[in-house]
Amino acid sequence: MDLKTVKIEKPETTNFILGQSHFIKTVEDIHEAIVQTNSHMRFGVGFCESSGPALVRFSGNDPAMIELAKSNAMALSCGHSFILFIEDGFPVNILNVIKNLPEVCNIYCATANPVEVIVAESTQGRGILGVIDGLKTQGIETDADIKTRKEFLRKIGYKL
Repeated sequence: MDLKTVKIEKPETTNFILGQSHFIKTVEDIHEAIVQTNSHMRFGVGFCESSGPALVRFSGNDPAMIELAKSNAMALSCGHSFILFIEDGFPVNILNVIKNLPEVCNIYCATANPVEVIVAESTQGRGILGVIDGLKTQGIETDADIKTRKEFLRKIGYKL
């Protein structure tokens, strides 16, 4: 078995969700869940099928997000994984809806950070072992950092 990392390629501020599911209808169910939950969100989803023709299945409502999803899903090529890129919203807006889809087994990350996916490859195929999400922790927040965090959450409307 070989271990490798696959860097997720995306614009710096674009958020994405990386997960694992178990059925081809994942693409359509994620699409429907997003438009029913947050209809103004732009998105693209790619799903790596792990049986039959083993294709990257895709859907979305924004051509640029769909292309990101297709190219990153193909770079991963890990069976039954999905990657969902979003704009005009945040993962927190749809994460529970995605997690509650019957075929979704696991969420590896939901972030706009730089991410490397740790992939194992055997003669049978490829699988995701985990992710490196963002940077190594640099320290413990100070009183000034706490103030900045609280101001930011109120500025973007997540706290009153």
